[in-house]
Amino acid sequence: MAHIQHRPGRRRPWQVRYRDPTGRERARSFLRKSDADRFSVIVEADKLRGEWTDPRLSKTTVAEWSDRWLRTKAHLKPKTLVGYKSNLRAHVLPTFGGFELRHVDRMAVEEWVADLQASGLGHSGVRQARQVLNSMLKLAVEAGYLVANPVTGVKVARQADPEMLFLSAEEVERLALEIREPYATLVYLLAYGGLRWGETAALRRKRCQLLRSRIEVAESLSEAQGKILFGSTKTYRTRMIVVPNFLRDLLAEHLAHRVDEHPDALVFTSLQGQPLRNSNFRRQVWYKAVAGAGLPDGLRIHDLRHTCASLLIAQGAHPKAIQVHLGHSSISVTMDRYGHLFPSDSEALATALDAVRSQALADQMRTKCGPDVVALTAE
Repeated sequence: MAHIQHRPGRRRPWQVRYRDPTGRERARSFLRKSDADRFSVIVEADKLRGEWTDPRLSKTTVAEWSDRWLRTKAHLKPKTLVGYKSNLRAHVLPTFGGFELRHVDRMAVEEWVADLQASGLGHSGVRQARQVLNSMLKLAVEAGYLVANPVTGVKVARQADPEMLFLSAEEVERLALEIREPYATLVYLLAYGGLRWGETAALRRKRCQLLRSRIEVAESLSEAQGKILFGSTKTYRTRMIVVPNFLRDLLAEHLAHRVDEHPDALVFTSLQGQPLRNSNFRRQVWYKAVAGAGLPDGLRIHDLRHTCASLLIAQGAHPKAIQVHLGHSSISVTMDRYGHLFPSDSEALATALDAVRSQALADQMRTKCGPDVVALTAE
């Protein structure tokens, strides 16, 4: 139990002495007895609720804590770490850097999220910034610096996703014809192989098993602060895809005439032989080809991956096969994204349910009247 001592002659004469939940004796001094009384009550109430935290720890600022938090993330991909640091610098620390951990409350976080959205930052960017702050403060709770995480329960309002565009096979041909080699084969690989841009840019000669019409998708190229990074795929998994014969032949010709013979040589590079950068490719090649082919201005490179899904669905491919081909983490991702493209079976289902009820009525009549009467009725 906390008790109060009066120490005359001291600058803060009223001292509260108490034991923390670990049994360690602590003390805090106050100028006025009323403040000491209030603190004494709060300390005991916090201990009873299991909400006591070391005041010295909770005075740590968010900026100070962010450095310690980052050190616990050293095992992550370089791109992920760069993203965390970028989010801290651009979105988290400008608002919360000077806050003591204990002063970051739910309302401050709600207002911060609203400000980020009002600034024009996209849904994904706001969600990532929130995730960084949430992870930091979650660790602070686990380490005993905070009682609760004020980010918990704060939602990021969903914004409309960019509209997916799907090309027909004929439109893919027009685009490939307009873009020409050495990148026409890249267009076909995106549209018929369904690879992500980073997976395509990271594809190496040794991954092309063309005698078996197969490509191993094992790496992904990304960019962070101007640097090219090679890492695992988005789902951290390697997958093997079977390519159609025409694409196999195009890749074989491309490898024979345009790719270095070293096993680690990149299949697609810039005209200068450097790894492909998405922004440069879009500016120097993509936009011109899209316009020349008479395709929508908003067509993104990623829409070729969507095109692959739509072409597979049109040919009756099973959702599980599409999931594996595209490298989705689960079939629910595939259905959430492309479920609306699958043909509706509503009429067939309704007909089937009619048949179920008709059978039930026939069984009921047979039970009541006997099989002979049912047979006579049927005649």
